[in-house]
Amino acid sequence: MQQSFLPEIDREATQAAVEDAFERYRICKFLTFEEREAATTATWSDTPRSETGTTPDQTAGIAIHNVDSLVARKDFCEKIERVVCRLPRMEKFLIETKYMSNDHDYITNERVYSLEFAPPISSGTYSKLRWKAFYKLALHLNLIVEKEIEDEGV
Repeated sequence: MQQSFLPEIDREATQAAVEDAFERYRICKFLTFEEREAATTATWSDTPRSETGTTPDQTAGIAIHNVDSLVARKDFCEKIERVVCRLPRMEKFLIETKYMSNDHDYITNERVYSLEFAPPISSGTYSKLRWKAFYKLALHLNLIVEKEIEDEGV
């Protein structure tokens, strides 16, 4: 058995992590952001209030949430787009076509490798390209999942 200083990668878990990142990307990119609004009516409570020494500022908290959430969504999308732009041409095309479009749910792997690529590529070539792209993306986005080391009985 050959010893390696590199950890063994759990391909399925790493692929799932990258696909989850693309799911989050599509949510941030294509779904609208609902801003929070301050309540304009007072609430009544029969429990006595205790003094905490702070004054709650609902409007400031809402404004901070609205701005920070939009900035975080934008930054995440830009980070994904920057990493994908660094991929080789075919891997970049595959990822953009299959995982970064608004129609992701309706685009199958078969459609991508048989209709989108010109000339069409085989299923095996597509699988290899996709894994290479996922591996590079997982490295750049720090999404690599290592296999658990099984302790052998001593």
